[in-house]
Amino acid sequence: MYWVKTPWVLKKLFKNYTWDKSSEEKRVYLTFDDGPIPVVTEWVVDILNKNGIKATFFCVGDNLQKHPEIANQLILAKHNIGNHTFNHNKGWETTDEVYMESIQKTQMVIDNLCQSQIKRIFRPPYGKITPTQSDNVRNAGYEVVMWDVLSADFDPEISAKKCLRNVIGNTVNGSIVVFHDNIKSFKTLQYVLPRYIKFLQKKGFQFGTIY
Repeated sequence: MYWVKTPWVLKKLFKNYTWDKSSEEKRVYLTFDDGPIPVVTEWVVDILNKNGIKATFFCVGDNLQKHPEIANQLILAKHNIGNHTFNHNKGWETTDEVYMESIQKTQMVIDNLCQSQIKRIFRPPYGKITPTQSDNVRNAGYEVVMWDVLSADFDPEISAKKCLRNVIGNTVNGSIVVFHDNIKSFKTLQYVLPRYIKFLQKKGFQFGTIY
């Protein structure tokens, strides 16, 4: 079960997390989880570059380590890079110690690639993180970034057209929107992302990064 549009009550209950940005600006924040990987991430970067858009990529450490050349494409294009654990760890099924080690290992890879200190942002895989893990992550200096709109591009039970309706129908000023640059989502993403960008541009939205 998942919500395409995050309920306001959930944002209120977990106000220590970042769910969206200022509603006063007509600005949307595109985010991509799970990469970087060949073909998929490279395609996303190409689409964003052609449209002059900067986005935020929450990267899996193992993928960063395997594909540093693609990570460098993100850095050169001035996209944000965030932490998404080293092995896409599900917090509810991982000990606190292992979870934090996975995050720290990923951060070392990010810092080495970027060669400079950047703001630390973290998104828990599946959005699942225990209260203790959350405290540990925030105490380590990370901003925990969730989302306002979940595209559901990962769901094989919905069509690409339905995914497009998900994002178009729920985007408002300040929305943080989640897509996935992974193999599972690629076919849907290829349909949705160019059309969604075109829609946002026609509506006069600007594009922002998390930091």
